[in-house]
Amino acid sequence: MSIFDQTNKRRCTNSVKWDAMDKVYGLTDASDILPMWVADMDFTAPVAVTKALREHAEKTVFGYSFVGEEALQSIIDWQNTRHNWQIEKDSILFCNGVVAALANCITALTNPGDKVLISSPVYPPFYNIPKSNAREVISCPLVEQDGTFVFDFEVFEQALSQNIKAYILCNPHNPGGYVWDEATLKEIVRLCAKYDVLIISDEIHSDLMIDGATHTPLAKIAGAEIDRIITCMAPTKTFNLAGIQVAYMIVTDKRKRLKLEAINMASGQGSLNTFASVALQAAYTEGSSWLDELLTYISKNMDYAIKELEQLPGIRITKPQGTYLLWIDYRDLALDEKEMMKRLLETGKLALEPGTKYGEEGRGFLRMNVACSFETIKDGVQRFKLALQS
Repeated sequence: MSIFDQTNKRRCTNSVKWDAMDKVYGLTDASDILPMWVADMDFTAPVAVTKALREHAEKTVFGYSFVGEEALQSIIDWQNTRHNWQIEKDSILFCNGVVAALANCITALTNPGDKVLISSPVYPPFYNIPKSNAREVISCPLVEQDGTFVFDFEVFEQALSQNIKAYILCNPHNPGGYVWDEATLKEIVRLCAKYDVLIISDEIHSDLMIDGATHTPLAKIAGAEIDRIITCMAPTKTFNLAGIQVAYMIVTDKRKRLKLEAINMASGQGSLNTFASVALQAAYTEGSSWLDELLTYISKNMDYAIKELEQLPGIRITKPQGTYLLWIDYRDLALDEKEMMKRLLETGKLALEPGTKYGEEGRGFLRMNVACSFETIKDGVQRFKLALQS
């Protein structure tokens, strides 16, 4: 029996995934709804992480702290081992989350009124963070091709030529789970360099490589343009540590680092909390075997869910390469999004994410989280089928 076969009871634990569905979906009572929506696994963290946190808690004194050399080295070693990417210790800047990192980059390195480019459909904070910081968001939609998304670089270049100051890249892509190949990444860098555009690369899903897929850090292949790239990463998605709130940026350009540090100073943000650095170090130094087993388990969950759901007329799913989320295409059904969500919630008692949450290009899609026990996957599939029976 796999450690991932355990069904963890998460109701009444202040879990956003399990206990906030009534607010998220506007329900009076969500106690009978199965949550397979937000990107939060149902799996316990690696034993090494919980052990390290427990031992740290037993120290009983939690005064001011800083991130130690061992934690910094664990990041360097992790990137070298998992992605064959050599980074320098001085290039690492910490923050509470990748979304916070995006906000810091936008605030520090662009000005109010500047244009920020995104490629939709994409993770909602890519829209919200620039807008909330008084930047203008320009969307250059990806193009669907053979069940996946690709860049139309002619259109992309036209967008960049409109005085764009920053481009936010999702690598791997969320919600689709697509892993951009090296040729695509190099063309993104070339065009952004041509128009002198900063690139903020969200690579939080980089460790979740399914069936041997390979993640290429954008900065790794950027060559002479590396200083225009800020890479945002975290162990939280990889090891189910979102509540710990720990992330980091790789920033090779010293001037950009100083601007980002100044933003932290201006807002009164300090270093990571004492438990965050402990969790990060334990995950990166002792979590590899846990992650390898996780990826195999998730791949099997995906295979089962895809096989079962594609038996339903009008349902199509391309197995993703870098995520634990399925992007389900139901456009061949004669159902609009409102009706589909109503059927899922009221008949199937199943909470998935509607595609338009990721932009208009997501209309006709659903996002399903399969990072849960196989028993939960089977339950979720049956609920999906029940929602479409009529």
